[in-house]
Amino acid sequence: MSIHKHLSSNDRRRRLLNLALLLFAVLAWPSVAVELRDNHPQRYQVQPGDNLWGIAGRYLNDPWRWPEIWRANPDVANPNRIYPGDVLVVSYDQGRPQVSVASEIREVRLQPRVRVTELDAAIPTIPISSIAPFLTRGVITSADDIENAPYVVGFPDGRAIAASGDQAYVRKIMAPIGQRYDILRPGSEYRDYTTGEALGFEAAFVASAILERQGDPAILQIGRTMTEVAIGDRVRPAADEDRLRDFIPHPAPATLRGHIISVLGGVTQIGQYAVVVLDRGSQQGVKPGMVFAIYRGGETRRDPVRNRSNQWNWRNQSPLDSAFWYGDHHATGWSRRQPTTDPQIPLHVEARRLTEEYLVPDQIVGNAMVFRTFDRLSFALIMSATHAMQVGALVGAPD
Repeated sequence: MSIHKHLSSNDRRRRLLNLALLLFAVLAWPSVAVELRDNHPQRYQVQPGDNLWGIAGRYLNDPWRWPEIWRANPDVANPNRIYPGDVLVVSYDQGRPQVSVASEIREVRLQPRVRVTELDAAIPTIPISSIAPFLTRGVITSADDIENAPYVVGFPDGRAIAASGDQAYVRKIMAPIGQRYDILRPGSEYRDYTTGEALGFEAAFVASAILERQGDPAILQIGRTMTEVAIGDRVRPAADEDRLRDFIPHPAPATLRGHIISVLGGVTQIGQYAVVVLDRGSQQGVKPGMVFAIYRGGETRRDPVRNRSNQWNWRNQSPLDSAFWYGDHHATGWSRRQPTTDPQIPLHVEARRLTEEYLVPDQIVGNAMVFRTFDRLSFALIMSATHAMQVGALVGAPD
């Protein structure tokens, strides 16, 4: 019988004790305490046009750690929302810093105007103006969805393109008159940066439209346009834009990694407030508000020094030098692989030739926050950039 089936009670207790000690060590492992910036404000009044990321940056070097210092107000319907006029104050609880809204009436200045608007709308998490075109207008879709979607088949008077105010003929729409639609144009295919697996197709926003007549073909009245509508553009029911006010920044988990596979908006440079596409989505656990660090490095480069040393020079080598016989090498440890089972043969040094290439270390060059997710892709806004970034850059946990 196996000895593993006959463990003594002392062995069992010892194993349980070791397991308990290991679990205690994991749970008690100290996390990095949140520290406020040296020049953080003691009091700050929220201004119209502020966003949560900008406010968090006034207090922290790592704005995504805002939830660790924010003390939400449990007495209000939306405790995590911050409004223009709120006064934020710093306090300490058992030595830990926290930021909360002062218990005072918000100062809201009213000005005479013909139309009354909502003056104290909650501030957004990130700059809405930078992502507005991509909230609902940019779409990731599958090849089947593109193939089965209604499409523009023609225009009155036989024209090839149409603009705002024109009509478009669309194959088979039987929806109620007056329903709003988005006209989209299939674009490039997105693929996983590492595996090359197809993840979906970009569908760029072309124009908005309203259904004037159902049928096959149906008639759409074209409204606001980003570019001219063309034959072959796809049509889908319009979606309401997200307000993006109900999430707060939080770091991506340490095990989640991906890549920037595209940059949107017709730009080629990736800088602050650029919108990028990540090859990870809701199926991998990505959620709006998740913050990724952007890394530069990881590629293999030629070692110019080592390459020059391979050019043999008899004046620099001697028969007394091991490199003369074996070449440049370094010891990697003791090898236990034996040519025979004879225990008298001693261990020997295992050596490898020094490589002529080196791996560039990873460095954080920026941060990106996800604001919209799809099944296997997501849109993110570049919140900070310290160096140039390129498509293919690795993204991962910010700390």
